[in-house]
Amino acid sequence: MITPLVVVLGSLGTGALILALRRFVVPLALAGATLSFLAAIATFTQVQMTDSRVLQLPGLPSFPFLLLADARASLLAMVVATVNLLVVIYAAGYMTDERDQARFFAELALFTGAMQILLLAGDWILFITAWEVIALASYLLIGFWFERSGVKEAATRAFLVTRGADLGLYSGAIILSMEAGTTRIDDTLRLGGTAALVAGVALLIAAIGKAAQVPLQGWLQDAMVGPTPVSALLHAATLVVAGVVLLLRVFPLLSPSVLLLVGLVGGVTALITGLTAVSQRDFKRLLASSTSSQLGFMFLAIGAGWPGAALFHLVTNAAIKSSLFLGAGIYQHTRGSTRFDALRGVGRRHRWVYAALAVAGLSLAGIPPLAGFWSKDAVFAATLTGRHAAIFSLFAVTGAVLTGVYVARALRLLWRGPDTDERSDREQRISGLTWMAVGFGWLVVLAAVLGLAEPVLERRLGVTVPQRAAALLLGLLAALLGLVAGWLRPADYWLRRLRPVAERGFRVGDGLIDVAVRPSLALARSCDIFDRGIHDFVLSTGHGALRLALGARFLDDGIHRVVDGIGALGLALAGLTRRSDEVGIERLILALVSAVRTLGGRARQLQTGLIYRELLLASVGALAILLVVVLTY
Repeated sequence: MITPLVVVLGSLGTGALILALRRFVVPLALAGATLSFLAAIATFTQVQMTDSRVLQLPGLPSFPFLLLADARASLLAMVVATVNLLVVIYAAGYMTDERDQARFFAELALFTGAMQILLLAGDWILFITAWEVIALASYLLIGFWFERSGVKEAATRAFLVTRGADLGLYSGAIILSMEAGTTRIDDTLRLGGTAALVAGVALLIAAIGKAAQVPLQGWLQDAMVGPTPVSALLHAATLVVAGVVLLLRVFPLLSPSVLLLVGLVGGVTALITGLTAVSQRDFKRLLASSTSSQLGFMFLAIGAGWPGAALFHLVTNAAIKSSLFLGAGIYQHTRGSTRFDALRGVGRRHRWVYAALAVAGLSLAGIPPLAGFWSKDAVFAATLTGRHAAIFSLFAVTGAVLTGVYVARALRLLWRGPDTDERSDREQRISGLTWMAVGFGWLVVLAAVLGLAEPVLERRLGVTVPQRAAALLLGLLAALLGLVAGWLRPADYWLRRLRPVAERGFRVGDGLIDVAVRPSLALARSCDIFDRGIHDFVLSTGHGALRLALGARFLDDGIHRVVDGIGALGLALAGLTRRSDEVGIERLILALVSAVRTLGGRARQLQTGLIYRELLLASVGALAILLVVVLTY
């Protein structure tokens, strides 16, 4: 079965082809997205008829890459492919006037392809690789308009925050792989004890960062500086969803204590980011805060022990949130901004867009029979079970009320306000509206009807979606209360003095950037200065040692020359001595020997034995002695 590979290559191959040709960009992007969509449907269909299949690919030695196509992975791959196709259709109109479409669609294809690999990865190495590529692609897409003020900073902030939390993924995956002796994800989830507890907490940290949960929620609002199709894909089916996908994947590993942490994080996030959404003055930033809040509902369901409810809400939220962003993008083209000050009254000008936004918004709030009602009901039912039902359900109800408040507030601001002729003239010149309307319209349809997918999830995936009559009533009352309150009263009425803090996302200063990133950068700069000081000290010491070595070398050369000179002089003296010994002294000795021998011979001649000669010699000797005595006395 190669259809999972086609799902991935349909996006990645398209991106590479677009970069290589830089022509026929939109047709290639549409063709690649369509191919990936069809392959995802085929994969989902095949998995329903057979068991899950594993496709082994070349990887590291002894650690091949595995693509696992099971029921859950194939469903999520189909959801991502569907949203991606409709977003690409929308982007074909939205990006009409952009000069660098090739880069945009190539990065979008990389983004989607990496997410598909993440969903289908069967081993930790491939999973982490896809996780890394998603981070890179999101950085490139958030910073697409890098020449605009503040865009590079926002992209860098998102990258740094999520990358910091990613240390949890590396730690958790390494612990599990070392304990299990394999990198295959399913095999590592059978562990228990301390290793499972530590790995579960580490993986939760990674999920918090990617899903923009408290206390790492602030980066998601700042990421709204990218093009609207990026925001729709990022919030609905790729980057932030990866955190929930990670928790769904490792759910069998999570202990009750870790699940409690998951639920508390999700509940606090639903509350905090719900208040943040109510306070926002920009439509896209409101939707960004809403994304964190809805992901918080998914964390709540997982923490309550019902991953099926979280999966159901993930599927419906993908269509709801992407349609809301795409509708905001149409109004952004209309008024040149997504700030509510600029968008006031735009709903009366483009009523069909407003009507579609209202459907998606009411679905998000949980109004029947729209999709969001059924998935949020499942979350409510999940929170009403278990030991922590009181606190989890309180978080869920409060989050649902806040959802209704910010949905109604947004709809009220879009409908009420001036509608001048000058603005109307500008609205006549929207380019690419047909493409945008097609992608947006189909997503709104899905946001309305995806609640029908609940039986499919239970029957085809074998998951259980909880249902309780109390949850239906509680969810509906919370949604209606929030909608009425948000429509009747402005944000200042509900938040009062809390609004400035809520508008900043309850961040102190610049949030985590002040708390962690800037101190880390300052520490890094200090370490760099210290390192450079050591480096300079070592270099100066080395230079001094080198100069000392050169001086020692010169001294050694001088000593060497002196020793050579003394040696040469010694050799010369030795040669001279040898020559004098051989020539002078030897000859002198020989001459002395010869003279002595001659003298001896002559003396011998005097010894004749004749008495008269002896007496004559004695007399001569005596006379000589007498003469010496006389002369010296």
